Amino acid sequence: MTITLYDLAGAEDDRRFSPFCWRAKMALAHKSLPVEEVPWRFTEKDVIEFTEQGRVPVIVDGGNSGKAVWDSWAIAEYLDDAYPENLLFTEQSGKASTYFLKCWVERVVHPGIVRQVLMDIHNHLHEKDKDYFRTSREKVFGMALEDVVASAEESLPQFRASLEPMRAVLGRYAFMGGDEPAFADHIAFGPFAWARAISERKLLEAEDPIFAWRERMLDLYGGYARSSPGYES
Repeated sequence: MTITLYDLAGAEDDRRFSPFCWRAKMALAHKSLPVEEVPWRFTEKDVIEFTEQGRVPVIVDGGNSGKAVWDSWAIAEYLDDAYPENLLFTEQSGKASTYFLKCWVERVVHPGIVRQVLMDIHNHLHEKDKDYFRTSREKVFGMALEDVVASAEESLPQFRASLEPMRAVLGRYAFMGGDEPAFADHIAFGPFAWARAISERKLLEAEDPIFAWRERMLDLYGGYARSSPGYES
């Protein structure tokens, strides 16, 4: 039986431009499933009224009693459950996604935290390391360490906002790895453990899902990370 896909179209029926629909379309193609694509416009909400929401992509699976699924992520999960051949989520894809997270953490989270705690790092160093650290880091930043962190308080909201992708995951799952911790969690936890070790600066607000996740990470493995010297900010 064919799967019907409601797909956002422009003035021309074949002008399909929704990134979310393209996720679903590529997933269906990946599965080599027979699909009937139905062009849909923003004002045609009555066409998908049966979903009790007004957005595409929507699929209706004729091979499964006409089951309707919407939201590109939910569609991908459904397709793997219903049609386990050519999985969309595999062990290798999980490794690649974790590598993506690694790159994001190193390019967004690390630099954001550095600008908050750079002087704290310096102040916790062994005396024999301080000159090296100051010279090498001031060369990288092109300014004194004190100047790097001068706007730390003002830039803190921007840093917190930059964590929104991580916050979105932790609003849905207990860990970056899902219901259980995975290496993705260890990658993401690293910079927060780093900051905790050397700074009293409160990087996260108590109501932030990332704060609750950080607390869970500190308590993992018999409180291994929490037992390390640090500030409970």
